[in-house]
Amino acid sequence: MKVEGRIFALGAAFFILVAGIYWYFSRDPIGTTALALSGGLSFIVAFYVLYTSKRVFPRPEDRGQAEVDEADPEYGFFSPHSWWPLPVAFGAFLTVLGLIFAVWVIVLGVAILMLAIIGWMFEYYRGDFAQ
Repeated sequence: MKVEGRIFALGAAFFILVAGIYWYFSRDPIGTTALALSGGLSFIVAFYVLYTSKRVFPRPEDRGQAEVDEADPEYGFFSPHSWWPLPVAFGAFLTVLGLIFAVWVIVLGVAILMLAIIGWMFEYYRGDFAQ
């Protein structure tokens, strides 16, 4: 977890430095505030991760002498043949597009999104890949 904490600490330093430079050259309060808050959020995450890394058992990623097989072998199951993410993305696209144009597009998008999520969820209960 130390590597992640250092990455976020570098991000915090970068955002705060850029916020100061941006304020000096532009005097724009909104952009400066956004950059400063981004730096603050990065600092909060960095502090939490570095603080937690001192109190937990070191992971294999944190030790230089760790072997590859010490890492967790199970990262989850990801279907290599699934087409369901495409209808889910299309339903999300229509839902967001409906926020711009019309309410009926939102209704259509949510309906497609719900059907696609249900199909994706029950993908392994029917058809060729049923278990």
